[in-house]
Amino acid sequence: MRRPERLAETLREEIAEVVGFELDDPRVEMVTVTEVTVADDLRDAKVYVLIDGSEEEVKKAMRALQNAAVFVRQQVAMNLSMRFAPHLTFVRDSAEENAARISSILTELTSKGEIIEKETSE
Repeated sequence: MRRPERLAETLREEIAEVVGFELDDPRVEMVTVTEVTVADDLRDAKVYVLIDGSEEEVKKAMRALQNAAVFVRQQVAMNLSMRFAPHLTFVRDSAEENAARISSILTELTSKGEIIEKETSE
């Protein structure tokens, strides 16, 4: 595994801890860190987050995360004993939301009888 991937996984775990337990902002209570990607030069990192709630709550949570990015970066650097931590950019992870939305639509259509599920024979 390349160094950026190893760092990304370590950062994901640490950022999840900081966001989940060290930020005292009620707007980020429903935030889950799903993935982190680190640039090859290790200077920048995109933090993908999944946020439960209405569209307005999601916008408020994203603003709160962007405002807390410097604090999160400092905490990560301190907790991991890093001289330099990458610059963090929080990005909404819509892949999980899209999958959940498609699943609920399919479930609804199946319950209405508009989609007939095939039975698998073994």
